[in-house]
Amino acid sequence: MIRLSPLIFALAALAAAPAAAKEYVVHMKNSGAAGMMAFEPMVVNAKPGDTVRFVPTDASHNAETIPAIWPAGAPPIKGAINKEVTLSVTKAGIYGIKCQPHYAMGMVALVIAGNANRAAAQAATLPPLAAKRLKPALAAIR
Repeated sequence: MIRLSPLIFALAALAAAPAAAKEYVVHMKNSGAAGMMAFEPMVVNAKPGDTVRFVPTDASHNAETIPAIWPAGAPPIKGAINKEVTLSVTKAGIYGIKCQPHYAMGMVALVIAGNANRAAAQAATLPPLAAKRLKPALAAIR
């Protein structure tokens, strides 16, 4: 009988294990690189299994689902004002996030975990400033 080293089993288990999920942090700010009322970063490239925490760096913000830009079957999120909320990326696709009080001012973000709902996301009707901020990011998704 051949006896294999426990080290070999441990290495094999590590090689077979899925990659660890990542956690991303997005700050909700009054002013950022994109201008007034911004999520930073505005675009997060993630994978199913990852999480994205939306942190109220400045007051009077929340993070919640943009229904027209959301993967079918993915659970929606709706954070309270001035409260952190976490998005668990459960499905491949594009997740649109808005700050409800500042949505008309263009306070939007995207979590991109594939392009399953790309056509719907690109066709979504948004307030003008939100559309202006998201249009370049949505156009770049292939």
